[in-house]
Amino acid sequence: VQLQASGGGLVQAGGSLRLSCAASGRTVSRNSVAWFRQGPGEEREFVVGIKWDGTTSYTDSTKGRWTISRDNAKNTVYLQMNRLQPEDTAVYYCALGSGLILSTMHRAGAYEYWSQGTLVTVSS
Repeated sequence: VQLQASGGGLVQAGGSLRLSCAASGRTVSRNSVAWFRQGPGEEREFVVGIKWDGTTSYTDSTKGRWTISRDNAKNTVYLQMNRLQPEDTAVYYCALGSGLILSTMHRAGAYEYWSQGTLVTVSS
């Protein structure tokens, strides 16, 4: 199983980016996929996730700004990030897990597979 994250870059505050997580070896529509991020000197934290049934979970800081979506034909999950702020600067990872319930989606340990990171830098 491989997850390929892409789409990071440098953007000014208020701008937008779209991250992609392309999966191979597992079907995203039959699993849960989430995005986590890790800022400098910080622990990895949950950002947003989508269950196999399409149910989504956001944090308070991302709700209303960002949108997670899924293209089943491409076996890819996207994260549209709008109104980016400097505090969103981090390395972003996507993760895939099976059998998750909504209350466990925020736990990094619940996911079996991880992508390499993609760096998002938001300048003020």
